[in-house]
Amino acid sequence: MVRKDRMGMKEKRYWFNLMVFFLIVSGMAIVFVIALASYNSTKGYLHPQRQQRLEDDTPEKYGIAYENVRLVTSDGIELAAWYTPSENGALILVAHGHSDMRSPMLYAMYAQNGYGVLAWDFRAHGESGGELSTLGYYEALDVEAALEYGLRQANVEHIGAWGGSMGGVAVLETASRRDEIEVVVIDSAFATLEDELKWVVTSNIFLPFIRFFAEKETGVKMEMLRPVDRIKAISPRPIMIIHGEGDNVIPVDSAQKLYEVAGNPRYLWTEAGVNHAGMYSMYPEMYEERVVNFFDVYLLQIHE
Repeated sequence: MVRKDRMGMKEKRYWFNLMVFFLIVSGMAIVFVIALASYNSTKGYLHPQRQQRLEDDTPEKYGIAYENVRLVTSDGIELAAWYTPSENGALILVAHGHSDMRSPMLYAMYAQNGYGVLAWDFRAHGESGGELSTLGYYEALDVEAALEYGLRQANVEHIGAWGGSMGGVAVLETASRRDEIEVVVIDSAFATLEDELKWVVTSNIFLPFIRFFAEKETGVKMEMLRPVDRIKAISPRPIMIIHGEGDNVIPVDSAQKLYEVAGNPRYLWTEAGVNHAGMYSMYPEMYEERVVNFFDVYLLQIHE
C-alpha cells in the first residue's frame, strides 16, 4: 500500500514537473516572440527604407533654379542638399520628416516668395549618408550643418527654419542652442519621444523591449529627446506650431503641449480632419499664406 502511494506521488510529481517545464518553455517562447517583433519594429524606425527620387522630381519642375550641394555634419555624415540663393536677404532651412526626403513642392513655395532655400535629406534618408535614424536627436546635427552652410552664403542676413514631423523635432533641438535661427515653424512634431512611443505602440507589452533595443543601438535615452523642454529656449524668437487634429502618427495633444510652454511670440494652427503632416496638402493656399506671412513679418519685419 505504501509502495503504491509512493508510486502515485512520483507520478504526480513527474506530471507537475513536466507542466512547470512546459510553462517555462512556453513563457520563454512568448518572450522571445515579443522581443523579436519589438526588435524588427525598432529596426524599421532606426533604419528607414530609403525613398527613391524620380529624375525630374526637383525644384526645377516648379521653375526654381537650384544647386546640388553637399553638407557635412560635425560627426562626419555627408548630406545631399539643394540650395537656391536668396533674393530678399533671408534663407529658410527646410527639414523633412521620418521616412521621407526633400520636397521640391515645399522648396518652391519659399523660393517663389523670394526666400533663399536650403533643403537636405536627413541622415539615413534619401541620397544622404548614414545608416541610423534617431527620430530627431542626432538629426539636429544635420540641421546645424545646414545652418553653418547658410551662414557662409552671400546675401544671407536672416535665417528661419521649417521642420515637418521629425524635422520639426530636429529644428527645435538645434534652434534651442543656436539663436542664429531667428524664426521657427514646426509642423506635426511630437512633444516627447516617450509620448510618441506610447502613441505608436498599440500594446504596452512591447514598450520595454522597443525602448531597450532603441536605446541600446542609438545610445540615446528616451528622456534625452523632449522638444517640450527645448522649445522654451526659443523665446523671444517667434515660433509657429502646426498640427492636424486627425494625426494618427503623432499624439494629437503634442501641439497644445508645445504651445503651452513656448514663449511669445507664438502661434498655434490646428485643423480638424487633417492627418499627419497633411495641412499643406489639405490647405495649400492657406498654408502658403500663413507660413510665408509668418516669415515675412518676423524674419523680414514686413508688417501688415
